[in-house]
Amino acid sequence: MTDNLKASVARQRLALFNMLLEPMAYVAGRCAAVWGEREALDAVLLDALGTVPHSRYLYALDTRAVQVSSNAAVEGLIGTDFGRDRAARPYMHEPMPAHGLLLSEAYISLRAKRPSLTALRRIERDGEQLGLLGADFDLRDLPLTREVYREPNRWQQLKGDPAIRGSLFEQRRVESLMDRHIDEVLPVLEELVTESGVFHCKIHFSSSRATIWLVDDPFRYRLLHFDELADPDVCLAYPHCAYPEQALVAAEQVRAILQGFRRLRYADDIIYLRSGSLNVFNGLVALNFSCDGSHYLPHTEFLDPASTFWQNVS
Repeated sequence: MTDNLKASVARQRLALFNMLLEPMAYVAGRCAAVWGEREALDAVLLDALGTVPHSRYLYALDTRAVQVSSNAAVEGLIGTDFGRDRAARPYMHEPMPAHGLLLSEAYISLRAKRPSLTALRRIERDGEQLGLLGADFDLRDLPLTREVYREPNRWQQLKGDPAIRGSLFEQRRVESLMDRHIDEVLPVLEELVTESGVFHCKIHFSSSRATIWLVDDPFRYRLLHFDELADPDVCLAYPHCAYPEQALVAAEQVRAILQGFRRLRYADDIIYLRSGSLNVFNGLVALNFSCDGSHYLPHTEFLDPASTFWQNVS
């Protein structure tokens, strides 16, 4: 997980932790008052379920992680979980913070097989730990703000399949149909991006095809085969669409980016571009090479001949 993505997750976890801090402490105190009395403990948990925001189940464990209560759920008490040993569950292997409330890492639940979280609060009386209050949450039930994560605007390089890299020098680029007609294909793609509302396109040079996404229909992609890419008439199938004002890539930069793809395709017969993609909204260029390595970089860096990227690939 990237640092940016980790920071986004951390913000959501902090918001949830703050939401649970007081309610869990209050319920733990009520549990301590009736500890050792199963029926009274079940009653406390069932009554308190609505006070722990968005929890699916509440239950109590002893210090060995064996359940000493029923599961309190919206539908009532689930007695079959009494005596359940939870010691092997992932949240039981995380260290309890000094303040007494643990919000676990997300895990896949045993029953629903969905991403879930568990909060554990120490139950204490007169300074002695009696057990733990547990609260389970289904991630889909949580009112997280989930601000849209933005991809970091920096060059990222990812290694590919080691098996492909291991046999890299045994292979050579085989000329594809697109290679032979690249000067006919690239102007068609430029026209589709700048005049027909294509905001994301991925060009598969080796297999002579492209996938495109349209501003007016962003949830479906279109697959264009070589015959369509090599025929300018294909532009008639897509109505004119003004170039989006929100695009980070200027319309006049599209041609230069496509020409950069062309250069990388022919740069070397061993390490060559297999596919390249452009998204005009986030301004990222994505490249996949014959070694199966991938690069993601801002279009401004891709267009700068003095950038570190071009120094490395030259």
